Amino acid sequence: MSDNTQDGEVLKQIEREVRMRDGASKLLAACSRREQALEASKSLLTCNARILALLSQLQKMRKAQIQQRAGRRPSDDVLPCLGKISLSDLRIPLMWKDSEYFKNKGELQRCAVFCLLQCGTEIHETDLVMVDRTLTDICFAGTIFNEVGPGFQLRVELYSSCAVEEFSPGSLGPRRVSCLGATVGCSSGKKIRAAFESAAVCGSSGGNATPGRVSPPLSPGLSALGPKYNLLAHTTLRIQHVQEGFKTHDLSLAATEDNPFWVPLYGSMCCRLAAQPLCMNHPIISGQLQVKLGEDLNCCENVFGVLRGQSVFCYQNQEDLESEDKPLLVIPIKKDTVVCMPERDPAPCQSILISTQRQHKGEDVPVTYTLITKAPEDTQRWAEAISQHVYNMSQWKQCCDHLMKIETQSSKKVIPVKQGSLYHEIVTPSSPGEGLVVPDLSVEIRTLLSSYYKER
Repeated sequence: MSDNTQDGEVLKQIEREVRMRDGASKLLAACSRREQALEASKSLLTCNARILALLSQLQKMRKAQIQQRAGRRPSDDVLPCLGKISLSDLRIPLMWKDSEYFKNKGELQRCAVFCLLQCGTEIHETDLVMVDRTLTDICFAGTIFNEVGPGFQLRVELYSSCAVEEFSPGSLGPRRVSCLGATVGCSSGKKIRAAFESAAVCGSSGGNATPGRVSPPLSPGLSALGPKYNLLAHTTLRIQHVQEGFKTHDLSLAATEDNPFWVPLYGSMCCRLAAQPLCMNHPIISGQLQVKLGEDLNCCENVFGVLRGQSVFCYQNQEDLESEDKPLLVIPIKKDTVVCMPERDPAPCQSILISTQRQHKGEDVPVTYTLITKAPEDTQRWAEAISQHVYNMSQWKQCCDHLMKIETQSSKKVIPVKQGSLYHEIVTPSSPGEGLVVPDLSVEIRTLLSSYYKER
């Protein structure tokens, strides 16, 4: 994919989040009930987080492009395969005081809480949960992140807003909006921030924004609307936290019980973090092979081989594979397997030596297998595929010990939107000639981002 295409894809995602945030801003301004305002404010916080993550990605891409033009090529090191991770059954225990929970004394404090889950530029938000002293655990549904590497960092942030405060103007969003300018630069960062915050004004003006012109900032009344969410606690999960069962993780607290939005946390959370590397999910390579075991060059077996999971499965022919018959031979492939191609090979085609270990009478016994293909290019292809597979397994570590189960997310019930509803008019792009037309911000955003990188 070319640099311009990559930039264009990221910019399209930024534009979409800007439009979504504009819609949430207008919806927040029209909210008459606190429950509506809490949901709209949550959407604003999530959109701001996605915009910042995408801007950070764009900045890294631009930096790599500049280095490449300057003659500093990126590293040609082998990269591990991607995979997907699943965070499910997220539970956060609460620790109420005896007088509050058992004796039911004191004022009934209610808070609206949700989790923001971020892995790279992929960000998900949980449903909003109303918390009071009748709850002993805060439970959230799970989510799946796609196309992550073994060096992933999954950040879990718990936000809270006091639900009994007066429904009065607060702040449009927490710290994420205020740090946008500082994230991407000085003067250019301010221009970009002004453009993003003025998107709602551009939409109401009928889309007559002049390319390259910075639109006026969002009106002060709209920028001060809505309930405010505050960060309660957070933690970061990595590959070492992946396991089959549930595990408890420590939370870093970001608030105290003196805060009005506080809920009594134990300081931990429980969840199941599973991972499925792509190399474990489907066959890597297959084809006709000759296999010989040990040093006996005359003892060869013609097989149809398939590299999948932790093994090379050798069948008598391809039909046996398709009929799921038992393989003739299984060559184990592990994280410490050594793959090499001998320089001097008596065979007509260069062979591949696989040094690994297999179970024999309950013990790991070293063994060497030799694979021979029909053509030298096939030999090279098999050697690269097996070497890459071994490297993938070494990087994904325990995630390749067996194929972990990741349950498919059940789709949420879609509530039909009434015709003419505010949210439908604001967020959903209308057909030509119908309702509100969302302006195309691509030219303006491209101009501002381009000027930013030129100034850098």
